[in-house]
Amino acid sequence: MKYLDNKTKIVSTMGPACADKKILKEMIENGVNVCRINFSHGSYEDHQIVIDNIREINRELNIHTGILADLQGPKIRTGLMKGNGFLLKENATIEIGIKDIEGDENQISINYQDFPKDVSAGEFVLVDDGKIKLQILETNNVDRVKAKVIHGGLLTSRKGVNLPNTAISLPCLTPKDLQDLDFALKNDIAWIGLSFVRSAADVIELKKLIKSKKKSSLVIAKIEKPEALKNIGEIIEAADGLMVARGDLGVEIPLQDVPLVQKSLVKKCRNMAKPVIIATQMMESMIEQFSPTRAEVNDVANAVLDGADAVMLSGETSVGKFPVEVIKTIFKIIARVELYDGLYNTEIMPVAYDERKITDAICDSAARLVKATEAKGIVTMTFSGYTAFKASSYRPKAFIFVYTANFKILDMLSLIWGVKGFYYDKFVSTDHTIDDIKFLLKKDGYTQTGDYVVHIASMPIAKKGTSNMLRISHIK
Repeated sequence: MKYLDNKTKIVSTMGPACADKKILKEMIENGVNVCRINFSHGSYEDHQIVIDNIREINRELNIHTGILADLQGPKIRTGLMKGNGFLLKENATIEIGIKDIEGDENQISINYQDFPKDVSAGEFVLVDDGKIKLQILETNNVDRVKAKVIHGGLLTSRKGVNLPNTAISLPCLTPKDLQDLDFALKNDIAWIGLSFVRSAADVIELKKLIKSKKKSSLVIAKIEKPEALKNIGEIIEAADGLMVARGDLGVEIPLQDVPLVQKSLVKKCRNMAKPVIIATQMMESMIEQFSPTRAEVNDVANAVLDGADAVMLSGETSVGKFPVEVIKTIFKIIARVELYDGLYNTEIMPVAYDERKITDAICDSAARLVKATEAKGIVTMTFSGYTAFKASSYRPKAFIFVYTANFKILDMLSLIWGVKGFYYDKFVSTDHTIDDIKFLLKKDGYTQTGDYVVHIASMPIAKKGTSNMLRISHIK
């Protein structure tokens, strides 16, 4: 497969629209780097078929498309409504109970059993992505809450509920999440998405579970709650990456704050060498339309300019009418923006770790050397993947070619900005390995005669120790 020129990666949500292997293969050939399995929908049988298809395509194309298993989390929803729903009128009062009933104009149910205990008078309840806004009048602290309709609208069954002012007592991992996690780990999925993260403890709990199963999956903390923003430093430190989930986040914090939060989170993740995904409504109009709005084009472009590792598509590829076309379109936007020189070698303030300071300094120098020499690539040999994460964080104007004997990390690397991973296990001597990789890069069309490449390696190379060598070489 020809190497595509996107440094910013494309995450695509799986669903009925791309269940056919031929369509999925065409999407991957046109730029998909990571496939997202959304456990909010579908059966394990459906998910298994998708996972098997992805891995078959990887073998056919000799690539490493990654998989992100996205846990649903404690999603709060209203219950069933009578008929086709009903109109909630402004200033009306309504009771919200925890007993599952068919709702009407006077009373509805909610699937959050501690709701009456956790809420207080004056707090807001946002329903259906904030289209309906209620305010708590009183609670009996047992099973019923009375609320006033601030902004009304049509309320139908099973709509999502957000509680922006409430300290929710629900656990981050539900019983369903634990079952879904077992399924994901049995399939050795590289990335696990954790929904509704509120603190670093949520991430640590999931990582302990993964470790207890003797698995090495990495954790993406999804930022959707105001509490997460208050604890963001500790969450980034604990997680392996972040997702800016702008859907729920944009309901729970003021809409006008979301763009600045997005930019801030990208910067914080780059400083800590952790990948960050921008998600929700990036090309939403293409669920139904053949082309995006101009505002959506600008939104994708700005995520790339912010320095995000990846942009994510949801309904556009899971249930949309044009799953292949949306990938082609978002790829074109990314490729065009990545021609802009101002995207590269932008300033960061990297967090320093004593045990990593030599590797960190070498990765920084490699990015600067690329700029000075116009080298076509940074070539690194790694077993843990750390060098790839760190080199990527400096956003060099060159691809980062990662060669590793650790097959498990190849899918993981598919999410990291600018990184292309290859399996390689011929670490004999430093000179021999460098010459061999230069030959492979040229043979596969990634470089040509006259190009320069920058090498990061450990000496001696066969011991696969800490990166401690920086070298530039000429492709002959």
